[in-house]
Amino acid sequence: MGNGAAHLLLLLVLCYGVQMAVGLYRGEKEDWRGDRDETQIDREEEWLLLQDSKRVVKTDAGEMMVLRNYGGRIIDRPMHIGFITMEPRTLFVPQYIDSSLILFIRTGEAKVGLIYKDELAERRLKIGDIYRIPAGSAFYLMNAEEGQRLHIICSIDPSESLGLGFFQSFYIGGGTYPPSILAGFELETLSAAFNVTADEVREIMTRQQEGPIVFIGDSRAPRPSLWTKFLQLKEQDRLQHLKRMVKFQQQPSQGEEQRTWSWRKLLNSIFGQENKKKGEKVGKSPDSYNIYDRRPDFRNNYGWSIALDESDYQPLKYSGIGVYLVNLTAGSMLAPHVNPTATEYGIVLRGSGRIQIVFPNGTQAMDATVKEGDVFWVPRYFPFCQIAARSGPFEFFGFTTSARENRPQFLVGANSILQTLRSPELAAAFGVSEDRINRVIKAQREAVILPSASAAPPDEEEGVAKFERVQKVIKSFVNQVIMGFD
Repeated sequence: MGNGAAHLLLLLVLCYGVQMAVGLYRGEKEDWRGDRDETQIDREEEWLLLQDSKRVVKTDAGEMMVLRNYGGRIIDRPMHIGFITMEPRTLFVPQYIDSSLILFIRTGEAKVGLIYKDELAERRLKIGDIYRIPAGSAFYLMNAEEGQRLHIICSIDPSESLGLGFFQSFYIGGGTYPPSILAGFELETLSAAFNVTADEVREIMTRQQEGPIVFIGDSRAPRPSLWTKFLQLKEQDRLQHLKRMVKFQQQPSQGEEQRTWSWRKLLNSIFGQENKKKGEKVGKSPDSYNIYDRRPDFRNNYGWSIALDESDYQPLKYSGIGVYLVNLTAGSMLAPHVNPTATEYGIVLRGSGRIQIVFPNGTQAMDATVKEGDVFWVPRYFPFCQIAARSGPFEFFGFTTSARENRPQFLVGANSILQTLRSPELAAAFGVSEDRINRVIKAQREAVILPSASAAPPDEEEGVAKFERVQKVIKSFVNQVIMGFD
């Protein structure tokens, strides 16, 4: 009896939190309507789909697209989602940015070089690998494979950003396009710093004009780039040229050595160490984590799910971001649930399905059909569920705004909080007898991932009456609970 009352109190607190969030959102939504036309207002029905995209990089060798979440008062922590595509034998030139990244290798293989604690760390990443790049750390990405595109999905955490657009890149390597951050210094300053002539500095600073993603050693490049020229040289010649680029005093002071060490290692990693065996680990940066190698946290006949937190992969702790992966069989449903600790962002990797998100007063925040490549987000506390289409499996990957262990509160199913709350108090909250509420709650014997053919697209109308009865029970329960606050 006492435990039932305690769980009921917990549910009331959760519902109150959602009610407060909805009130804040609706205040903002009224502000947004302002002078918008009806078409724009209609699109707000899918406001939980990220659709504000921008191509931040575009070259013949690859591109980067970013979907932006503007944030707002109901979002505990905004996040952007990036998509990087690189052709075979290409390089995303050395840079650092004002936001931290969590990389997920969707297809292909990548080589990433990262300055970590003043040491160069290199990692070979394969499909399913997760890897973190901290804000302000110099890095590069390379698709060294022949005949295979590289696709990367990444979270972009703007909490440390300058606020200049989606994020701000500072390119170390560059020329006329992209400009290197070194180009802002006077030629005389760079000439003295590198201990080379002004003409040599000018040649380096103006040679590159192919963009931030370039071909390396490939006939499709418009003309041999600075990077390609280096790679075509013999190893000893490459090293000699690099020494000219980064040469300082033969016996620098301790402070000077500390400043120049990272830059020297970054450049040497690209041009002087291609002969390392594939997969060889270099440097002391944390390893990557492969999400496909992990045993699912939950599995039944209708699908499986995996959630990574800081206890599984320590680098997530420093970003405060979690990672998850869900696979639903055709027609199945990830049961209605609430995330009380974090906002969730999801990217559809395969198949199609429906995302239903609701306000705590029973009104619908969104009911949208999504397909491969779509991105959705769910504010903290908002009840939601995902339903796979009957045409095939539905797989989605995503990020959460908390690296701590996530304990979603399921509203329906054998492990739901309704099962835990079975008591006279719960029956009274619904205004029905204990026998009646128990019959409804105990009817579903599956947990977490449920069979739900009647709700699955594309044939939503078939058997919809049964599904609507379940919805009415959930809606009635939430309404009854919230009325206690009025």
